[in-house]
Amino acid sequence: MSIKYDVVVVGAGAGGISCAWNAAKYGLKTLLVEKNLHCGGLITSGLVMPVMKLNHEEINVDFYNALVKTAKDKKACITYSDGNNGWFNTELLKSVFDDLLKSVNCDVAFLSEITNISHKNTYFSFELHPEPISTLSQYIETTFLVDGTGNAKIFQDLNCEILKNFGEKQSQSLRFVMANVDCKKFGNWIQEIDKDRDVTTVCEIDGQTHFSTAYTWDKGRNWALSPYFEAACKDNVLKPADTAYFQIFSIPYADGAVSFNCPRLLPPENAQDKGFLNQSELIIEGRARINRIAEFCKKYLKGFENAYISNIADMLGVRESYRICGKHIFSVEDIKSAKKPVNIALASNYPIDVHSDKKNDGGMEFTKHTWYLPLESLMSKDYENLYAVGRCLSAEFKAQAAVRTQLNCFSMGEAVAKHIKMVSNKKEPAIKQAQ
Repeated sequence: MSIKYDVVVVGAGAGGISCAWNAAKYGLKTLLVEKNLHCGGLITSGLVMPVMKLNHEEINVDFYNALVKTAKDKKACITYSDGNNGWFNTELLKSVFDDLLKSVNCDVAFLSEITNISHKNTYFSFELHPEPISTLSQYIETTFLVDGTGNAKIFQDLNCEILKNFGEKQSQSLRFVMANVDCKKFGNWIQEIDKDRDVTTVCEIDGQTHFSTAYTWDKGRNWALSPYFEAACKDNVLKPADTAYFQIFSIPYADGAVSFNCPRLLPPENAQDKGFLNQSELIIEGRARINRIAEFCKKYLKGFENAYISNIADMLGVRESYRICGKHIFSVEDIKSAKKPVNIALASNYPIDVHSDKKNDGGMEFTKHTWYLPLESLMSKDYENLYAVGRCLSAEFKAQAAVRTQLNCFSMGEAVAKHIKMVSNKKEPAIKQAQ
């Protein structure tokens, strides 16, 4: 005996949770499968905040708007001084995601993965491990299957064609949080030494000092923090590789806590071939760099004198991975031409953002226009009822670097759910208020 669903989404990152929420809201019986014990993917496990602010048209943003509203009600989100309403407290978001899924009656299987997947007639079947959704059976059947794993795992299990770029890599990160920072002291100091408001901003919201600042080892900008990083390298507090990328943000409703978008880590050579050992070495190196960066902050940045590491991400900040070969491979030419496809999944103006390990290499390629992702880049060319959302979409390496951001991933999930709804011809019921 098996349990039947209309939609099963594997992976509860930005694309997956948006797809599952929307599908369930449309009245489709939906199951969201997640290998970790909470939703959010890189947002929660990877400590990735804030959501990158994008100037894009309001296309497929229902889930994101609901997320912001619920998070603000739960004191888990602020709107920053630049208008970015995606400054989230990543820890509090875990329960916000739970509330949103509960409000649309979406089934969730945490600490679970699917195995023995097969396609029969018009549906997919698989086993759910280690915990079955019901005591009656651990076998699941679904009409529509969505891969939100980040690495196209479901497509690989089904022997679909995968796009790989072993010669091209983006660096990863291992984010962390420091606590007991005197945010007011740091805010006053950093805005005094750095007058570049494209780099450093400081504001007061709900009685808390909020800020954002950055530094990289690229010399294309006159970084105000350069003398401090140079001194730290000279004093052997930091190694040169530690200075590749440094970006920090205050955390809403966590006064004294600061989120770090660093250190930058390049995947080892031939990591796909050597496998787990090199990935483990990368993580160990990341934690060593975190310790050095934390020591640097305590010695050189005002307000950090008594700070300490309070949290290190449980997930590497991966920017690129295997990608599916879908009905359309999204390209750099698609971005540059700004051509509107017939079926639009999302609209964005985010630049091609390749994070390289080399000085003066990669960087951002900006556009002055809005570009559009076709829905066909989220659709399997092998199965009519198989989709991908998130960074494993069908895209060229550089094009993926423009579309991989969280806000875009939320829209991808929503676009797929709307397409499934249309194909299923289900009616949309009223949504319950999140508790």
